[in-house]
Amino acid sequence: MKLQFLKYQGTGNDFVMIDNRELFFPKTDVQLIQKLCDRRFGIGADGLILLENDASTDFKMVYYNSDGNESSMCGNGGRCIVAFAQKLEVISTKTTFIATDGLHHASIEEDGIVSLQMKDIDDVKIENNYVYLNTGSPHHVIMVEELENYDVKANGAEIRYSTLYGKAGSNVNFVKQISKNHYAVRTYERGVEDETLSCGTGVTAVAIAMHAMGKADSKEIDLEVKGGKLKVSFVKDNIGYKKVHLTGSATFVFEGIINC
Repeated sequence: MKLQFLKYQGTGNDFVMIDNRELFFPKTDVQLIQKLCDRRFGIGADGLILLENDASTDFKMVYYNSDGNESSMCGNGGRCIVAFAQKLEVISTKTTFIATDGLHHASIEEDGIVSLQMKDIDDVKIENNYVYLNTGSPHHVIMVEELENYDVKANGAEIRYSTLYGKAGSNVNFVKQISKNHYAVRTYERGVEDETLSCGTGVTAVAIAMHAMGKADSKEIDLEVKGGKLKVSFVKDNIGYKKVHLTGSATFVFEGIINC
């Protein structure tokens, strides 16, 4: 089978994007998805995303981790599929689409900056040395010293596979405060089972966790990841966090055809 694809990245979090509106892609073929995401024997990516038709919105997003399994919401992937949909002329500059965690609204600027509305968050679990919350995907947030030299893969895997989260596991974010409303983040992603250059649901979790802990006092938080810079904004009410937006670049890298 010859498969046409486009490659996108959002602050270094990269994805194989496939137009699956005709539903030709074998969605249960875990080995095929693994091969496409393999950086030596395939295209290379943190994940694979299918764009499909949806009866009530502009399109449907179906996301797979590089391990070949369909996964929970991916924030950077959500921003990239908005750029992909615009390239396909499915949308113009604003869109509404459906993903595994529900309805999303988004907009894209001429410079490729995408603002993606994330799910509302009304449950932030603050423990002695970490915070846990779900921003479309589960996230463990912990502050560390010497973030630049921290062993994210080893320490992230230890928490991800710990008894805290059982078989399903959790993504793990290691955080260093730069200033009151500015943080550096490194993330271990389940499904990739390694550190990625950026994680959209992860930085969203970090921003809300820092605000919930009282470490940040703005409704707009700047986040630095290995792949670049992101911004998270939100509105806080007596129930939780609403109108949560993840904003940053979504960049087309290349397109091609692969024999598989």
